[in-house]
Amino acid sequence: MLAFTYFDTCLGWMGVMGSLNGLRRIILPQESKEAVFNQIVNCGCAAENHVPSFFGDLPHRLRCYLEGEAVDFSDKLDFSGSTSLQQSVWHVTRTIPYGETRSYGWVSNQLDLPGAARAIGRALSNNPLPIVVPCHRVITSDGSLGGFAFGLEFKEFLLRLEGCSWRRPARLKSG
Repeated sequence: MLAFTYFDTCLGWMGVMGSLNGLRRIILPQESKEAVFNQIVNCGCAAENHVPSFFGDLPHRLRCYLEGEAVDFSDKLDFSGSTSLQQSVWHVTRTIPYGETRSYGWVSNQLDLPGAARAIGRALSNNPLPIVVPCHRVITSDGSLGGFAFGLEFKEFLLRLEGCSWRRPARLKSG
């Protein structure tokens, strides 16, 4: 059984989906609850499975996080349908402390897969649980942002929220 809920935050409407095995998906802030609901239904959750109590205080913790509070997200996770590499990458990424960053290379070294930074990036781009699996804390080895499936502006926002620093690319001179 899949369950879901949606809730308002300081940035817009968010949603969460889960199973009896744990949290399965987080929908980042959207303009309306209808937009969140549509994404949830597209992920295979039935409309009648709206069960806010299923997620305990997770909506409250996500709201607090987006307002700048350091929050513990030690929730049980359901990575059904993901590869073993993705699961390993996401587990390692969860160990990166609030307010800190690590490189794609660091993640690959933790997995004893040196030189697999691109594969790490691909796994992170498929992260179904942003914020709870803090893929925004993974940056390039030169200190620049790298990529982010949810947009670099949102990655910057999350890193600033946590007080992280990174190297901004030099502005191109117009000529």
